[in-house]
Amino acid sequence: MQILEALQVDLTAQGLAPKGCIRRNLSPAELYEETLRLGTGRIAQGGGLVTLTAPHTGRSPNDRFVVQEPQTADMIDWGPVNMPISQCHYGRLREDLIAHLNTVDLYVRDARAGADPRYGIGVRVISESPWHDLFAYNMFLRLDPAVRGAFEPDFVVYHAPSLQADPERHGTNSGAFIVVNFTDRVVLVGGTAYAGEIKKSIFASLNFLLPARGVLPMHCSANIGDAGDTALFFGLSGTGKTTLSANPERRLIGDDEHGWSDDGIFNFEGGCYAKTIRLSPESEPDIYHATRRFGTILENVILDERTREIDYDSGAITENTRASYPIHFISNAVPSGKGGHPENLVFLTADAFGVLPPIARLSPAQAMYHFLSGYTAKVAGTERGVTEPKAAFSACFGAPFLPQHPAVYADLLGEKLRTHGAKAWLVNTGWTGGPYGVGSRMELSYTRAMVAAAVNGALDGVPERVDAAFGLRVPVCVPDVPAEVLLPRETWTDGTQYDEAAAELAAMFRANFEQFAGQVSLGVREAGPV
Repeated sequence: MQILEALQVDLTAQGLAPKGCIRRNLSPAELYEETLRLGTGRIAQGGGLVTLTAPHTGRSPNDRFVVQEPQTADMIDWGPVNMPISQCHYGRLREDLIAHLNTVDLYVRDARAGADPRYGIGVRVISESPWHDLFAYNMFLRLDPAVRGAFEPDFVVYHAPSLQADPERHGTNSGAFIVVNFTDRVVLVGGTAYAGEIKKSIFASLNFLLPARGVLPMHCSANIGDAGDTALFFGLSGTGKTTLSANPERRLIGDDEHGWSDDGIFNFEGGCYAKTIRLSPESEPDIYHATRRFGTILENVILDERTREIDYDSGAITENTRASYPIHFISNAVPSGKGGHPENLVFLTADAFGVLPPIARLSPAQAMYHFLSGYTAKVAGTERGVTEPKAAFSACFGAPFLPQHPAVYADLLGEKLRTHGAKAWLVNTGWTGGPYGVGSRMELSYTRAMVAAAVNGALDGVPERVDAAFGLRVPVCVPDVPAEVLLPRETWTDGTQYDEAAAELAAMFRANFEQFAGQVSLGVREAGPV
């Protein structure tokens, strides 16, 4: 066994006795060299590393499992999100995965998840793939070299994208698997090269650990203004979290995962994982320039074969093209990854029906209702099999990552809203003028203007109209936004068709919320569509 770093690493605690080389905490340049040597990546014009993850170009929710064991079983919200796998099947899969890793060269990354040292965890990723090691370098918090020698991981991710599971032997649904054991603090990932599974498995782990400590883990981005005012942006992939938080007028805390403690907000990550489909320097300059730097990973993008220029408009492989880069590639990022208690919460939805207003102020009860509802449309490419927007409800705007019942997280949110008095907004970044296929996607410039007006206080005191179908308070005017855009019924050519679509979506809200009716107050139950 050859160790290719001055800092030695003993993997026996992880059950490994590798016959190949162990390359630990390599630099981005070294990982580029390893990736090119293995032929698993190419260099784009500008310096990004282009990789391919097909056929898995998004998360595989049907291949994610939680080990069912006595110590944590009563805490897990079992069901289609947290599918159980037996200890026996987990043991076989872990044994076979370790046997596989013992036969290949390994890339080991030691890092942190959680910018607040009181609540963060040490993460060790052990992979057979150098570019996935670079992904871990980009996405987690990088360690100070002085502490690497004393590093002890709290969670270990075993990563083998080339290893296919045997459903009969391992109890999986396919060859792909993402298995979390909260007692062993182990994650097993294999059969898929989609890098997002690495970071989301650790996010789910923090979602399991932190509520007991009074910290609300959130699927949201966060930024902060010159006055020190923090804003949070909740929403599933494709709703605009990354885009709207990367605002040159505000400093970026993080683009995807945060915790809310008694002291304020802190980022779980050290990088960004931005969608790049139809990315342009005009609409998203900070993200665009970050994608063209050495060290950025570009997943599933199309290159010009001669110039190696990126075709950002192409979805030939997937609509879910992605860029992974360290957060300091955004020039106005907050180095500490921390902010104060938020003054504004923005719930983002991509409404495929085209009936929700583009912005509405939420009462505290409405904030709880829409947090638990988590309505959006799954956007093409973010999950396997999704080829066009599809209406969906995802509790807490992040149900795929919640090991515990959504009420656990909603109760924490309600407590923090009461304590700190944050304002809440619902923003529709989806369709206007009709449903998907008829209307058009909301202009990004309008959404930016509406969000800016909300977080800087320009909407305070502005008269509001109550939306008849959803009971939402819609401002009658927003700077730099046409007044007719604010009232979705007026953007449709046929008001009757709008009424029918709005009634249909309202009924879907009510039907979905029945699962929470017994766990919330009467005020929250009645805060939905009338």
